[in-house]
Amino acid sequence: MQYGQSQQSAGGGVPSEAEGRSRVGAALAAAARGAGDPWRVPDALCRACVRLLPVTGASVSLSGGRGIRVTWCASDQVAARLAELQYTVGEGPCQTALDQGAPVFAADLAGRRDTCRWPVFAHEAVGLGAAAVFSLPLGVTGIAIGTLDLYCDRPGALSEPDLRTALWVREAMTDALTELRPREEDWDTTSWVSASQADHTEVQQAVGMLMVQLDLDPEQALDRIRARAFAEGRTVSQLARRVLACGPGLR
Repeated sequence: MQYGQSQQSAGGGVPSEAEGRSRVGAALAAAARGAGDPWRVPDALCRACVRLLPVTGASVSLSGGRGIRVTWCASDQVAARLAELQYTVGEGPCQTALDQGAPVFAADLAGRRDTCRWPVFAHEAVGLGAAAVFSLPLGVTGIAIGTLDLYCDRPGALSEPDLRTALWVREAMTDALTELRPREEDWDTTSWVSASQADHTEVQQAVGMLMVQLDLDPEQALDRIRARAFAEGRTVSQLARRVLACGPGLR
């Protein structure tokens, strides 16, 4: 595995804040332009995050309220599975970052501290090949609309310069979520964020179906879906689609 390279300023030292922000913004803008197909832009942005930081992979999850989330983009399959895993088991750095509205760092998922915080997630994440996960909430004015999740295949904390870069990346990804749109006239005018709402909607509809048919409150219905998804090795979104197609069957 080759980590992304931490970059220096043109003079060879630590980049200033202005230089760092400019470099991050330019890298993400170049990734978006180079994606070609607009629907590939989110994943291209995640891969650009990996190139900017000493991490193995990255993903962005969007929060849909009431504990409902969806993966917006991922740099690789493991990053995507880690994002879905946190949603499925209902714990992990991503969920904690959303709850607290602050960055959460798990530098050693096999260590006592992280396994005590998130016992199920930590065990499953290590099995997927992740040794450390860093989650940074996305949003403005203290309202988290999602998280940027970074993982490494070896334990260890981010250095201070890399943490600064990660915070600049978080700001740039927040801008991408709130401002970027396809620019070519022949592209579909639906934004990537709006397109991702399909998964949100399926989960919300499945939760509503269980509430009515099994007389559950929203939290109980979502917990029922999460538990069955985990037991069957599915994602919450996959199980929600099955519930909508075949009925609840989750007693």
